[in-house]
Amino acid sequence: MKLNYNVETCSSCFGVSAIGPQNKLISHVVYDTRKIQSTEGALFFALDGAFRSGNDFVATAYKKGIRTFVVPDSFDGKLPDDATIWKVEHPLFALQNLALFHRNQFKGKILAVTGSVGKTTFKEWLFHALQHKINIIRSPKSFNSQLGVALSLLELEDYAQLAIIEAGISQTGEMERLEQIIRPDYGVLTALGSAHLENFKNQEELKAEKLKLFTNCDEVFVANSVSVSNTSWIKCPSYHSSRFPSGYADLLGILKTVLHFLAPEIDFEKTVEQLPTLALRMEIFEGMNGNVIINDTYNLDKDALTEALHFQQNHDPSKKRIVILGLSEQNERLESELNQIVSQFKIDRLYLVKPEEEIPWNEIENAVVLVKAHRKRHFEKEVIKGKARRHLTYVEVNLSALKHNLQVYKTRLPKTVKLLSMVKADAYGTGAVRIAKYLDQNGIDYLGVAFVDEGVELRQNGVQLPIVIMNPDVENVDLYVHHKLEPAIYSFEQLDRFVSGLISLEVEQFPVHLKFDTGMHRLGFQPSEKEELLSVIKSQPEIKIQGIYSHLADADNPAVVNFTEFQLEQFAGIVNFFRENTVDPIIAHVLNSEGALRFMHKAHDMVRIGISMYGYTENRELASLLKPAISWYSRVSQIKTVPAGDSVGYGRTFIAEQDMKIAIVPVGYADGFHRNLSNGNGSVFISGKECKVVGRVCMDMIMVDITGLDVKYEDPVEIIGEHQSMPTLAKKMNTIPYEVLTGLSKRMQRIYINE
Repeated sequence: MKLNYNVETCSSCFGVSAIGPQNKLISHVVYDTRKIQSTEGALFFALDGAFRSGNDFVATAYKKGIRTFVVPDSFDGKLPDDATIWKVEHPLFALQNLALFHRNQFKGKILAVTGSVGKTTFKEWLFHALQHKINIIRSPKSFNSQLGVALSLLELEDYAQLAIIEAGISQTGEMERLEQIIRPDYGVLTALGSAHLENFKNQEELKAEKLKLFTNCDEVFVANSVSVSNTSWIKCPSYHSSRFPSGYADLLGILKTVLHFLAPEIDFEKTVEQLPTLALRMEIFEGMNGNVIINDTYNLDKDALTEALHFQQNHDPSKKRIVILGLSEQNERLESELNQIVSQFKIDRLYLVKPEEEIPWNEIENAVVLVKAHRKRHFEKEVIKGKARRHLTYVEVNLSALKHNLQVYKTRLPKTVKLLSMVKADAYGTGAVRIAKYLDQNGIDYLGVAFVDEGVELRQNGVQLPIVIMNPDVENVDLYVHHKLEPAIYSFEQLDRFVSGLISLEVEQFPVHLKFDTGMHRLGFQPSEKEELLSVIKSQPEIKIQGIYSHLADADNPAVVNFTEFQLEQFAGIVNFFRENTVDPIIAHVLNSEGALRFMHKAHDMVRIGISMYGYTENRELASLLKPAISWYSRVSQIKTVPAGDSVGYGRTFIAEQDMKIAIVPVGYADGFHRNLSNGNGSVFISGKECKVVGRVCMDMIMVDITGLDVKYEDPVEIIGEHQSMPTLAKKMNTIPYEVLTGLSKRMQRIYINE
């Protein structure tokens, strides 16, 4: 971002005068204090997010060196006299107005892309096809929201002839605003689907909203499958390529048509052969020598490198920072520019790996390693060499889906309601430390675990969020005090022992959560014990009531809504009693994942969410809003032919009725693939085709029928993914997604995806 605007210009954009020194010059904008690198000329926008208020970070931005701020009218904080401040009604609108002003200075053409799917893929394909023909700027990654579009427009520079800008919407009224600030010359509509449909009456309303982007376009290119009434728009014939699945035919057709319009001399068949096939996402996995590897080898342009470095900076601060750039012959000429970008970040070492060179993995240990490379290097093979040697079967955790699911809750709940995320049982098997840190970055207020050792592990790995211990062992009170862990107290005996421990440590006013049994009949005080409990607590200065909570027994069952309402009434009475008879603020929380979806009006101060963070819910109405965050994959380890009459597996429970082919897959009941999936009850998918289990499931492997399929050694195997959901597999196992997820063995590596 290279702006050069004075205070007067900014005041004109924002429609208000600045308070404070007027002699500042703005070079770039910042909205996230975690991404502050250069403070000279930085303008901080205090933007409200789904989880936090921007006002909360103004002081932090000042401490980091920023001296110019755009804040809402409601901001009542004080900054030193050297700060310049604009107080506006909506900081986001102010940012968009600045983006519009900057866009108006741009002399090149702007091509805007919208659609339900394929926006980012099309943008990247078009960039790669044209980058050596004309000077291009494009939206970073998937920056297509109201904020993302504004930031993308602020990246416009004079040298560019074409800018490719993504535009996405989630509700009515948004696209009109985006059209006003993008003012595109050309438009592309990739496809229409069900994404974000929940905020629209139907698909027609969604389409009408998206088409507002093209109101003033000179040319509009539309996918072949999309029906539009404007006859002047260009319908793009589908293009089928053996390199890509048939689902990409419409997208390739648009690309071919747009390229012919912008650069007719390009040989499209050759272009298709060079298009990148990697997903637009970062992979995070364990490496050898205690390393964590961030694999982002999709491209090596400057914008993508900057974004990846920001991501690395916020990942596991206890480790060193290593950056590895795989250079192509073309990139070698850009060494000085790449060095300059990396030098703005605090890294321990930079490796520039030239063609024919290899990554020196033996030199790197206990580091967060960011690997980026030009796609022509095929650097993924080098990355694999640094990977920890683990089980071929692995679990993929999509952090972007997890974030989306959190936002679904946050947008549906009142803004004042806090979110507690359960990360017990190693975050349901997804890795408690890594997930807890990601949740912290995304505005979660509290964490919940079952046992104290789980809380201690989080603290020892740098997690600072408040943590509630739901099933506390109060023998080791010192652990709670030392690590600032808040126990759930559920009986008078437990309370007495915990208070005794605090007395011996000479600790007072230690926060606890009181657990009440409103009908679950597990742990908890009875509602009738509330008066006695309050009397005891008032006599003990060692503790204070931090929270009061209960568990719903059957919140996901609409058939017993009366019982749930009874529990909620009981709980409300308990909370009211304590609030009427105490002065300390109390956090009341009763709703779990399902309760938070069905009984939002009874949310109190905080809700506890668990497996629904990963996209699984019994609420059919809302299931479509959540994205599954867990996938489970393996690879074919061997292929065999089984003659008719031969048996397969232990106990000879399967006899081949005819000649057949089987694939052996290294996953078994020790990994969480239950034995009741034996002999055709269970299946996996290879190249999108269902392959049923033959014989008994073994501890470490299964055999599956691949007769008639073209399957090869090391072909990918999907256990949970696009073709087989976790609920589907759970049903085959005669269990629930909770058991499937928590039963995934730790011997399988977890790979974290950030799209």
